[in-house]
Amino acid sequence: MKILVVDDELDIRVLFEQRFRKEIKKNEIEFAFAHSGEDALTYLKENSQEAVLILSDINMPGMSGLELLGKIKQKYKEPPPIVVMITAYGDRENYNSAMSLGADDFITKPVDFTVLKEKIKTL
Repeated sequence: MKILVVDDELDIRVLFEQRFRKEIKKNEIEFAFAHSGEDALTYLKENSQEAVLILSDINMPGMSGLELLGKIKQKYKEPPPIVVMITAYGDRENYNSAMSLGADDFITKPVDFTVLKEKIKTL
């Protein structure tokens, strides 16, 4: 499974690669990383939307994760990627906005990687 992680924090790559070390080694999961909404759209365009799952932060400079979510859900319909929003701000407004734009799930930071792994297994 190919997962695109979109987050402006540069150390997110190391964190995901550490937490999913076994799955990466077994070739069960492959990660790609984008550090902005714009980078994520470029990645999806250049890689024929190979990401099955997109994990996106909401609060990023430039294009927010919610703007990115809206663009992904409008443009990529066949097959639609699963988009999970991740944010430090788990307030009702962010949750409602994400769900109304078509988010498939919503996770608050700090990410509980045990829960995230379980969610990924059910996809």
